[in-house]
Amino acid sequence: MNDSSLAGRPVGVIGLGAMGAGMAGSLRRAGCDIHVCDVREGVAAAFAAQGGTASATPAELAARCDVVVSVVVNAAQTEDVLFGNGRVAAAMRPGSVFVMCSTVDPNVSIAFEGRLEATGLLYVDAPISGGAAKAASGEMTVMGAARDAAWAKAEPFLHALAAKVYRLGNTAGNGSKVKIINQLLAGVHIAAAAEAMALGLREGVDAAALYEVITHSAGNSWMFENRMAHVLAGDYTPLSAVDIFVKDLGLVLDTARATKFPLPLASTAHQMFMQASTAGFAKEADAAVIKIFPGIELPAAKK
Repeated sequence: MNDSSLAGRPVGVIGLGAMGAGMAGSLRRAGCDIHVCDVREGVAAAFAAQGGTASATPAELAARCDVVVSVVVNAAQTEDVLFGNGRVAAAMRPGSVFVMCSTVDPNVSIAFEGRLEATGLLYVDAPISGGAAKAASGEMTVMGAARDAAWAKAEPFLHALAAKVYRLGNTAGNGSKVKIINQLLAGVHIAAAAEAMALGLREGVDAAALYEVITHSAGNSWMFENRMAHVLAGDYTPLSAVDIFVKDLGLVLDTARATKFPLPLASTAHQMFMQASTAGFAKEADAAVIKIFPGIELPAAKK
């Protein structure tokens, strides 16, 4: 959603991966004064060539922006961005807001909020969902939680980069809790989709015909439709890698374990992704979990 009030307002995006690049593009289309940074050489400069400013370091970006959106992979990278080599917390001006979009343990997000507040900074717990295509088109979902002052400052920018923006609480934590529940479903659905397709292949069913029928039947899911299309194409380009679900389902299980809450389906899916990872498919697309099934011949990559 475009907001004329954002025109010329400085905002920074750290991490131009599958999601971050699309989010930065949405903010640029909204007229923001967009600043970007990425650890990979040349990535930020390539983005800025179409509009915006490439920063050499996260701290340089943070010093220029009142709102900093972090789209790195995990809690460890967020920690490094804020308090380690990135030095973002030290560079941000008091009253500026840090928007954390990674999937992390909810308790870690709560701790980030407390540490930043102690230095006069604002924080938004804002995990995201929707995939690279929806990030690029500004149609993804934000699961937010923040104190009033932080939310008021960040919300216009969140609406510029997402179609659905939910505020789930007035302190950090609930955004991350809802995100890991989403990841529970996403991981289980991918694992189930892979199992179903693998059984079809084992039984000699034509894979394309199976895909056509299931995507028009009650057994369909968004994950089956999306991920099994990649299997049919033999394309395991890692827009979302196997190891993402090793991490995210691990967070789900850690959260449930703390209160002795049973998650049998999530546990099984986690083991499937672990098996795929250790079998050498860690960096392939998460649909590569289908490769753990024996005695099947997967569709070859289309030339």
